[in-house]
Amino acid sequence: MPIDFSAADRHIRFCIERDRLSGVSVCAVGPEGVAFSQGYGFRDAAHAVRPDADTVFGVASMSKSITALALAILETEGKVSYEDPVYRYFPSFSVPGAARDTVTLRTLAEHTSGIPPMEPLEWSIAMNSRREESEWSRAMRQSAPNAMATIDQVIDYIAHCPYPTVGAPGENMSYCNEGYAILSYVVDQAAGVPLERFCQERIFAPLGMTRTVMDDDCASARAMAGGNITSLFERGEDGALTCDDDWSVLPPFRGCAMVKSTARDMAVYYRCLANWGAHEGRQILPRAAVEAMIGPRVPAREIACYGLGLYKRVKAGHVICEHSGGLHGVSTKGGLLLGEGWGFAALCNQGDVDVDELLWALYNAVIGLPPETSHNWFVPAGRDFSDPRMLEGAFIGHEGVPETVTVRLENGAPVAVVGKYATRLIYCGGTRFLAMDASEPARQRARLEFFIREGRAWAVRCGSRIFTREG
Repeated sequence: MPIDFSAADRHIRFCIERDRLSGVSVCAVGPEGVAFSQGYGFRDAAHAVRPDADTVFGVASMSKSITALALAILETEGKVSYEDPVYRYFPSFSVPGAARDTVTLRTLAEHTSGIPPMEPLEWSIAMNSRREESEWSRAMRQSAPNAMATIDQVIDYIAHCPYPTVGAPGENMSYCNEGYAILSYVVDQAAGVPLERFCQERIFAPLGMTRTVMDDDCASARAMAGGNITSLFERGEDGALTCDDDWSVLPPFRGCAMVKSTARDMAVYYRCLANWGAHEGRQILPRAAVEAMIGPRVPAREIACYGLGLYKRVKAGHVICEHSGGLHGVSTKGGLLLGEGWGFAALCNQGDVDVDELLWALYNAVIGLPPETSHNWFVPAGRDFSDPRMLEGAFIGHEGVPETVTVRLENGAPVAVVGKYATRLIYCGGTRFLAMDASEPARQRARLEFFIREGRAWAVRCGSRIFTREG
């Protein structure tokens, strides 16, 4: 029986209206092909043209799994090893305080290299993109040591980074854009052709992803799109929606964030991974490559675990692998039901918004859950944390303008200021907490996981980045 996506469609429309999203394209591709595809809102400055399944969007960090797949294909061909130390490809590479042989391609791909949150991606955007003057752009340009336009500049900054590492290599997962920037250039060396060409010839073309390209300035994407490409939208603190066509340019971060694609193409890509590399009855990608990314080595559990380029988790007995992305005018999420032949994508042309619920509605239609069912994996434990004093302190991350998490006790219970938001902490087991807005109790501001050593937290993972204690 065909799956009914009408309830998912209604919930997606509700979320778009509630969150005042500009334009959205979603697609679900199953064993029989496209099962649901819909565009909402607008893709142009006049708010007159609705996006569709072929509208080209940025996908931002959804690009990472494509780079991880390119690396995995090369590994199956014996051209590279996950255990290769990074310095084999870049002799000047090092992470302060870490033995160079322990920082491997695997630790970069799994975000376990120990590299702390740092500024190079934000500097690269500010120094190389066309963008209206803002407080953020001024701060980034004033602090940038150079244009961050080459991978050597990124590697040099890592080697001299003034911030403490976030664990020994292989110890802790902390999301690191710089790691995937480096992996882009490793693929160049191992493949003997640029990553962009390798992805086009070995991934996009074989899967029929004719409206997908990896480029650093959107020129190739515009030429490919034939006019069906979105403009970029942002909503300011005053609520006003602005529009431009100034795509982010960040030259060294190619395989980290620079794919442009459509909801249909990305859903087809994820379906192929769901089928262990098979597409339309043929083994297009090496099964071993997909297994290396999201196979048995990556635990399948309710708490999400990062494999190679994708998170993996379990919901209602189904294994879901997924990734989100965000840049100026880009908020995206895509995923798959592993072994079930389903791929999904939700692409939005507005920056700094949450599209999780849009994708969850598509998952839920296939899984058989109500469309509004949450997929948050931080679930309140129904009790208090027994040692709240361990959490007190201030923690900081330096990815762009520094972000802080400050925890104190109020009537014996931990509360936190996350960025500019006062929150109350809801205990979720282990050392995990939901930070819920103090003035809007139903609104989640962050997921926090504390790292305790000798009786106090030395760091907190805020979302996917580890912030270290100040002082």
